[in-house]
Amino acid sequence: MPNAIAIVIGIVGFIIAIIVGFILGIAYRKKVAEAEIGSAEEKAKSILADAEKLAKSKKKETLLEAKEEIIRNRNEAERELKERRNEVSRLEKRALQREEAIEHKYEAFEKKEEALANKVKETEARLASIEEVKQEQLKRLEEISGLTAEQAKADLLSKIEEELEHETALRITEAENRFKEDADQKAREIISATIQRYASEHVSEATVSVVALPSDDMKGRIIGREGRNIRTIEQMTGCDLIIDDTPEAITLSSFDPVRRETARIALEKLITDGRIHPARIEETVEKARKEVETTIKKAGEKATFDTGIHGINHELIKILGRLKYRTSYGQNVLDHSIEVAFIAGMLAEELGVDATVAKRAGLLHDIGKAMTQEIEGSHVQIGVDLAKKYRESKEVVHAIEAHHGDVEAKTVIAQIVQAADAISAARPGARRENVENYIKRLQKLEEIATSFEGVEKSYAIQAGREVRIMVKPEQISDDKMIIVAHEIVKKVEEELKYPGQIKIHVIRESRAIDFAK
Repeated sequence: MPNAIAIVIGIVGFIIAIIVGFILGIAYRKKVAEAEIGSAEEKAKSILADAEKLAKSKKKETLLEAKEEIIRNRNEAERELKERRNEVSRLEKRALQREEAIEHKYEAFEKKEEALANKVKETEARLASIEEVKQEQLKRLEEISGLTAEQAKADLLSKIEEELEHETALRITEAENRFKEDADQKAREIISATIQRYASEHVSEATVSVVALPSDDMKGRIIGREGRNIRTIEQMTGCDLIIDDTPEAITLSSFDPVRRETARIALEKLITDGRIHPARIEETVEKARKEVETTIKKAGEKATFDTGIHGINHELIKILGRLKYRTSYGQNVLDHSIEVAFIAGMLAEELGVDATVAKRAGLLHDIGKAMTQEIEGSHVQIGVDLAKKYRESKEVVHAIEAHHGDVEAKTVIAQIVQAADAISAARPGARRENVENYIKRLQKLEEIATSFEGVEKSYAIQAGREVRIMVKPEQISDDKMIIVAHEIVKKVEEELKYPGQIKIHVIRESRAIDFAK
């Protein structure tokens, strides 16, 4: 118990000691703090005093610097103002000088204007006097020449027209000669090279076929009892059989070469077989028709093979083969088409154009002639329709359409086909005309020539290859003669169709005739 009390007393005493110590510590720290606060106040007062002294000194320095800056700016402003005053003074002097110069120029301009006005008055007076002199001179000229001014003008214009006509004729002649020389030389080179590379035979054909007979007795058998055999043959083939006094021969006549060939083959088979009666005739004619169709197909295929042209529709090949039995002016059209294809291909090679297209167009250019007996229209239009139907190219269709000049040739291929067609047709012996067409062409040539004013006479010579034209010398001068020849050539080209070329020969001669008595 005493121990517990002693412990409690001890704890209490310890706590009291702590509290007393704490209180004493606080009192001590308060004194220390008061002392520090006093020291800090003294320092603060000292710092404030220093700051005031520093602020006063800075204020003085700043005021001095501001004064110096103000003085410096004032000096610069005064200097700039002085410079500007000097510049303004200089500009005023220049303006005054310019004003004086302008016044001097204006005075000079007024003087010149016055002088010019005086000169204008003098010039007008002179022009008036010149006009009077001119009128007097014109009157004197009219009196001397005996012509009025209008007549003199007309005479002068007439002379000028004559000079222009002479100059035009010279230039036309010069240009024609120059172009002809160049074109002829180039054309000769190309055409000669082409013709040398391709040469074909020419065989003239007609619209009749002759069938040889073993004896004249066969004529009676072909005619048959009461003419039944010959009637059957004519009905089955569509051809006329001409049996006359010609020994051992019968003539077949038809405008359709395919029918005529069918009749010829059938008749030869009947003659060889010897059995000639209506039933046998019908059978033989049918066989002959199939044989001709086969021949036509083979001819078309051979033509495409020989020319090296592929891809043509097989129906178009059959139509092409029919040209084997078609002629134009005695020339076999299939042979002519093959020839045109080769020539067109060679011309295209010489000119650097697609030779394959040219050959194709050349081979098909007369395809319409195979169908002229069945379809109405020109062979050109029929050929165009066939080419379009069987999907030929636009170039080929245009070449077919333009090969006779029905439309203008717009491609090089079309022009090549035109040239190749003309070359093939113009070969010596390639074609012939009937007498009636030949005479009409010659008459037309002479009519065209004599239709021109100043032409006295015209004569077609050299089988229509040349026209000699006599002109009236009092109406056609030497220079105008060249122009007339050129115009006649143009009219002949527009109105006539002819193979090759026609020479227009214009002759002008003056004759003086007198009689010695």
